[in-house]
Amino acid sequence: MTQPPDSSAPLVGAEARRAARNAGAIAAARLISSAALFGWQLVLARMLGDADFGVYSTISALFTIGATLAAFGMGMMVIRDVARRPERAGDYLTVTLVAQTLLALGAYAGINGAASALGYSEAIRAFTALAGLSLFADTLGNMAYDQLLAQERMVTTSIIETAHVLIRIALALLMLAFGFGLLGVYAATIVSGFGRAAVLWRVLWRSGVRPRFPLDRPLTRLLLINSAPLALSAFINITYTQIDRLMTTSLLTEADTGHLGAAFVIVYGVIELLSTTILVAIFPMMSRAYAGGEESGSRPVFRFLVDKLSFFTLLAGLCLALIFTLFAADITVPLFGEDFRPSADVLRVLIWYCAATMVVNVFAQAMMVQNRQRQFLVIRTGGLIGKLALNLLLLPLIGVIGAAFASLTAELLVLLVVGARFGAGETLLQPGRLLRLGLASALTLLAMYAVGLLHPFLGIAAGIVVYPLSVLGLRVLAGDDLDLLYRLIAAMPGGRVILRFWRRDVALNW
Repeated sequence: MTQPPDSSAPLVGAEARRAARNAGAIAAARLISSAALFGWQLVLARMLGDADFGVYSTISALFTIGATLAAFGMGMMVIRDVARRPERAGDYLTVTLVAQTLLALGAYAGINGAASALGYSEAIRAFTALAGLSLFADTLGNMAYDQLLAQERMVTTSIIETAHVLIRIALALLMLAFGFGLLGVYAATIVSGFGRAAVLWRVLWRSGVRPRFPLDRPLTRLLLINSAPLALSAFINITYTQIDRLMTTSLLTEADTGHLGAAFVIVYGVIELLSTTILVAIFPMMSRAYAGGEESGSRPVFRFLVDKLSFFTLLAGLCLALIFTLFAADITVPLFGEDFRPSADVLRVLIWYCAATMVVNVFAQAMMVQNRQRQFLVIRTGGLIGKLALNLLLLPLIGVIGAAFASLTAELLVLLVVGARFGAGETLLQPGRLLRLGLASALTLLAMYAVGLLHPFLGIAAGIVVYPLSVLGLRVLAGDDLDLLYRLIAAMPGGRVILRFWRRDVALNW
């Protein structure tokens, strides 16, 4: 009799190649799309100016929250369940077609109601009504996208997603070139969104998946119940990151929101590159380290990983914070234009928020590995309440920079709470290590300031060189720090290239 496959065995042969191909396709699509969207934000800000970019940033914040409500966390549930039971793909497609369309209608009404309740200008309310139509295009496309992911059609979906982003940017640029302004940008977004949906549905249709009526009511109820915790978590997290711009437009001016939005473009780009990408790569390693249980001795390894990864992230964040604090104006003005010079002052504060967020992300992922994401949601909700209160207090008093201080303060409080749950003070707050790190930072600041008198970009280059040399020279990193850093680099894409030049007597068994 044929033995069933061992589910605990590692993937081999065709399965391993398929998994590697799928992961590579998603990573490549994400990298290309993120880079293109970052460049698009820079171009858009220059072409619109600070006030119109503030309008765009406000509507983007509303739309992002609305998209979270329309999705309602169903995507992960559909992918998981259809992958397990592909014969029920049509039933799930019908449920999402009905439920998410109704949710999109509710989200559309919600964001338009919020635009009115927050006292926004007539222009913002009109553009919100127009831009909100993309909720239906995106929701329709996402239904097919999730089904295709369940079929492991990652290469196909990655090509479609990348092409969609590039076409959307090209259409929007064309509209701007012809003088249509924000109207053209949103028209391009709607057209490209429905185009994406049409292509995804065509691919799904050709795979044999069709909506299956009548609607399976028990399945609908089960999917809504199972998705609700994910929906709530996504809503809190998205609102936490977007609330600053919504409140700045309501309490100050659209130009102030433009300055804040430009600073956030840089902050989000840094987080995406240096935090999100690395944590995605490290997630399997963290999961394996935790999975064995206390008996196998894996939990100390997991704790070791969390401690060291949070410390490395702190080191990287501190270097960035020093550079952007000193050269914020020299970075923002060339990127965005003279209208956005006030963004430099905002960025000098927000870059410290960025450094704190990157460390928080390490602990948040660790809590997810431990299945403690509900605890983190409670902590993040507390941070959201604190940020709301601080924005109400600081924005009228000190202007747009108050939003930056509100974000920084709230994120530091979140960091203190999640860090305390992991006993991070023993790792991050060792007096001797902090003293040496402070000295390395001071040397870096002095070097950047002195060289920066010749040219700001020379000063930035000096900081990039002097900081790691100071950290190594002052022995901020211990031997086990270097060992783990060596292993982490080996585990990341392209890490083997670095290891050709850096040799260390460490067994690469992860």
